[in-house]
Amino acid sequence: MLSQNLKKIYNNILTEFEQNNTYKKERIITTKQGRFIDTINQNKIINFCANNYLGFGGDQKIINYAKEGLDKYGYGLNSVRFICGTQNIHKDLEKKISNFLHTEDTILYSSAFDANGGLFETILSKEDVIISDSLNHASIIDGIRLCKAEKKIFTHLNMEDLENKLIESKNARIKLIATDGIFSMDGDIAPLDKIVTLGKKYDAMIMIDDSHSIGVVGKTGRGTSEYFDLLGKVDIITGTFGKALGGASGGFTSGKKEIIEILRQKSRPYLFSNSLAPTIVYTEIKILSELENDDTRIKKLQENTKYFREKISSSGFKINNFSHPIIPIMIDDDSKVTNIANDLLKKGIYVVGFCFPVVPKNTGRIRIQLSSIHTKEDIDYFIECLNEIIK
Repeated sequence: MLSQNLKKIYNNILTEFEQNNTYKKERIITTKQGRFIDTINQNKIINFCANNYLGFGGDQKIINYAKEGLDKYGYGLNSVRFICGTQNIHKDLEKKISNFLHTEDTILYSSAFDANGGLFETILSKEDVIISDSLNHASIIDGIRLCKAEKKIFTHLNMEDLENKLIESKNARIKLIATDGIFSMDGDIAPLDKIVTLGKKYDAMIMIDDSHSIGVVGKTGRGTSEYFDLLGKVDIITGTFGKALGGASGGFTSGKKEIIEILRQKSRPYLFSNSLAPTIVYTEIKILSELENDDTRIKKLQENTKYFREKISSSGFKINNFSHPIIPIMIDDDSKVTNIANDLLKKGIYVVGFCFPVVPKNTGRIRIQLSSIHTKEDIDYFIECLNEIIK
């Protein structure tokens, strides 16, 4: 039981969130993921804030694949990989990802957070240096904190600052540049072509987290590397199955075979976490096969993104100039963001307002995430409702 003093400390923290109108309340969904969802209070809401980029999340064909996997390989393995937790499908999926991304080998994790958390401390030591983008995802930040290597931060997307940090690090045994491929709050893309050039110039390895890129960016959805025509040229790629690739759970690290083998031997989240559930593994193999053979969903997602960006800009709203289906509509005043999201929900639109501490103070936004299953009518209705609320 918490003492009265501890209760007071924690309740004061929670009260501050409430007073700043930044307290995050979880809405309860009662249906599977899809274009429309139901909550305990409201039915048939258009969902504009899922990572369901390709619409696989609630697709019946994907559900049927999952059932097949469940029948063939069971519910769980009750073990870690190196004891009795590796099935043939785990190896098949690792090979499938490697072929898809043009890498040498792949290792599976229970989440992309674990993939990043188990990476840096495993392959680097105190003689090495990590140079990380200032807006990298929390999982990269936390993974770096666990590592004994020297840490350096370069200004977001600033290649001049990155090069200065590389010059400062010339005596390090190993230099590793770490960056998101797509940054989740704004949808901006790392200039991977310039990063690769600097990596070659200063003999630095490159790691990208492509969680918001794979299945989304590039002509065939192979991520940031494909977008810049650099498939096979990046040393380490981490990613997730929890977004475009179905949205269940699980993550991976893919890259040079020596690095992947060291992760198998030493990476703590891999060695001490249960194997990824067989039904997820089986289904991911099917999803990747579909992406290899049919780019219809990717093309539809890109079409929806272009249409939304053009329509919202012509309506006078402030957005960035990127091309990703993450589209933050800037509100700036943090105190208004939650109210706008709640008003949109009343009109049958599910979005979430982002404000401090998720984003810096006074950069509040309604973040839209488009899907291939959205229609132009959905987009038009959203913009109409947002106009009404703002006015």
